[in-house]
Amino acid sequence: MTMLRRLTAEWLGTLTLLATVVGSGIMAERLAGGNAAIALLGNTIPTGAILVVLILVFESISGAHFNPAVTLVFALRKEISTRESLLFAVAQVVGGITGVFVAHIMFGNPLIDPSTTLRTGLGQWVGEFVATFGLVGTILGCVKSRPEAVPYAVGLYITAAYWFTSSTSFANPAVTIARGFSDTFAGINPANVVPFVVVQLVAAVLATAFFRWLLNEKSSKLY
Repeated sequence: MTMLRRLTAEWLGTLTLLATVVGSGIMAERLAGGNAAIALLGNTIPTGAILVVLILVFESISGAHFNPAVTLVFALRKEISTRESLLFAVAQVVGGITGVFVAHIMFGNPLIDPSTTLRTGLGQWVGEFVATFGLVGTILGCVKSRPEAVPYAVGLYITAAYWFTSSTSFANPAVTIARGFSDTFAGINPANVVPFVVVQLVAAVLATAFFRWLLNEKSSKLY
């Protein structure tokens, strides 16, 4: 695949992911009648489902990262170059923001509507660390033993992590940045974005090293 096709796949995949996350969040909140648990469930199921679909569709084109933290993992494993990983990250962030705009247009929200939802504090940051560490472990474990199961494992992991992590499992810098533009059920205050992203990237690096050891992989796979 040419780099243009790979970047387009990452852009479109991340766009679709964020359109789903934000769009389902808006729909769920409108239909839940103030019941936050029902709204979260209505946001969770579409997100897990679309991840399965997107990975199945785009995996053969770009690897279906849709996540700068995942791209970082494969850069550390020397499976993607530094230049490629930076281009992937740009495509993912731009795609994510575009997906938020698409969701806003569909539901009649202001195009750019910075979130006022505060997501900060130790509990939230630990939640993001756990979510991202577990996501990386899910991917690397399946890549080694059951690569055909990656789409389903990732979708199911994120579905579960929406509920067992205090942060509702962003686990993705592109998703975090994009959701800062949406004052909806799925939003995050822009002031809280940077700590989330830092925790996600740290978790990705540590998880890469840990699962290299746990899966008994040769150290030559990492720089």
